[in-house]
Amino acid sequence: MSLAGLVSALIADDGGADWTRRVPARLETTLAALPFAARAGVRAAARGMDAYAVVRTGRPLSALTAPERESVLAELAARPGLQPLLDVLKVPVLMAAGTERMLQDGPSPRAVPRADPPLDLTPASDWPARSTADAVVIGSGAGGATAARTLARVGLDVVVLEEGRHHSTESFGRRPPLDRFTELYRDGGATVAVGVPPLLLPVGRAVGGTTVVNSGTCYRTPDHVLTRWSKDFGFTLADGFDRYLDEAERALKVAVQPLDVLGDNGRLTLAGARELGWRAAPLRRNAPGCQGSCQCVVGCPTGAKQSVQLSVLPDACAAGARIVTGARAERVLVDADRPGGPRAAGVRVRRDGGGFEILAPLVVVAAGALQSPQLLRRSGLGRHPRLGHNLSVHPATSVAGRFAEPVTAWKGVLQSVGVEEHHARGVLIEATATPPGMGSFVLPGLGAELRRELEGADRLATLGAMIADRPSGRVLGRDRTLLRYDLDRRDAGRLMHAVRAMGELLFAAGAEEVLTGIPATPRVGSLADLDTVLAGTGARQLHLTAYHPTGTVAAGADPQRCPADPEGRLRGVRGVLVADASALPSCPQVNPQVTIMAAALAITEAHTGR
Repeated sequence: MSLAGLVSALIADDGGADWTRRVPARLETTLAALPFAARAGVRAAARGMDAYAVVRTGRPLSALTAPERESVLAELAARPGLQPLLDVLKVPVLMAAGTERMLQDGPSPRAVPRADPPLDLTPASDWPARSTADAVVIGSGAGGATAARTLARVGLDVVVLEEGRHHSTESFGRRPPLDRFTELYRDGGATVAVGVPPLLLPVGRAVGGTTVVNSGTCYRTPDHVLTRWSKDFGFTLADGFDRYLDEAERALKVAVQPLDVLGDNGRLTLAGARELGWRAAPLRRNAPGCQGSCQCVVGCPTGAKQSVQLSVLPDACAAGARIVTGARAERVLVDADRPGGPRAAGVRVRRDGGGFEILAPLVVVAAGALQSPQLLRRSGLGRHPRLGHNLSVHPATSVAGRFAEPVTAWKGVLQSVGVEEHHARGVLIEATATPPGMGSFVLPGLGAELRRELEGADRLATLGAMIADRPSGRVLGRDRTLLRYDLDRRDAGRLMHAVRAMGELLFAAGAEEVLTGIPATPRVGSLADLDTVLAGTGARQLHLTAYHPTGTVAAGADPQRCPADPEGRLRGVRGVLVADASALPSCPQVNPQVTIMAAALAITEAHTGR
């Protein structure tokens, strides 16, 4: 069915602008990349709204005048039970509308991208039906890339398997952000953890993994987290972690982001923090020479962000590692009859038109915290009772402030400033802006109100906060990503504290009003008003997303608690290392790329005896 009626209603298309007429086609393209359930849900909602319009007026939405559509929307919005559904429905529409609105204003000035360093890449279709290697690494993200480089540098013949495709910097620069978004994320970015409340949990799928689409923020693991991992979990590799963190930062060229490219979103955050006397500073990032294109989450179009396909994997390939793309690891092969117990024998890989096997005595599982447990279950290695449990994420929410002068938050660094004032309470605030429509903040309103918000978005500054959670989730199943996550009561309180702190900072920076992200009260004009709203609001009423899943194959000393031992070896089988975010014992409390790389380096060095 056509989505024109739905779009015209939600963004009040009165026929007066060219960009609005292109939104339905853009939305169709976006939906095509989503899982069937998500596509079906949007189309079912569109049909439902059309049916309601027919009942009320005798005509579908596409046949109504703009005032008539506005009236139908007002009636729907007045039903409290429909508000959450309408807000969910707005998300893909805003992504499509934001893209077309941006394209109408003309493309951003294009810098000449840097040439990508060479990689040894082979499509799965060209790989032989059977081959051998010394080690197979499953996954090419932060953990897998680091493991591959470490093993290749000691002379092992290493093959890296990546389910996604390779994307060059040049290809990022010639395509609109939304087109890249739907390709670079698993299920078009629509991975959802079912629970109370449900959480959107986007993860990358490409050569370089989620490092291709993260913000580039590089925090070191806090000392108190490392102490807990060592003392409470027996993850003794944490005791010497500084050396591994140093190496990860060196490989990524981590440095403080210079002020001259920060952008107004970051500068306003710093101004608000100064006014309040809060600790805040430009973030440390892996983006030397960043040009402020604000597109980190859809692939850096200039090559400044040193995601691992530009930094670590080239070193691995220079040492002899090979990367197979479009290769889904179906199962780890195990020789069950070896003296001393079961041992890894290689990997069975699925590709279009069939499969192939790579025989190897060492398999490094680095498919990520959401995929590694499923792979181990498919391999008959999922018997540990805690496999797939202990899922931590960073539950997150956003707030925006409206300013008198243009902010144009999408010009500058996407994630620019860190506010540490509330970090001891488990709340990390970061000034975060994205290409229009692609952030976690959902603009309020429907119809004409939403259209005004879209057209005035250049005056908004946005902040995001993520909280250090208690592990409250599980990865279920063997083939599809099935997630369960229920927000802990303590974490719900942290989210409400985060909203209040972000509102306070924005008002201190000079915001005329704050957009709360709370559907029932989307705008407040003062901190006192925000306090009144929050007194009657719970975390379930916020627009929540989540990032940085960890912990689902935790490494530690207790064999009943941890599926992997203190050096990342999977229990119950020899020759299988876990070297990705799933091995982290608990929430790292910061953006985790550097932590994951350090852990993978420690685990693989322990295996090689270096």
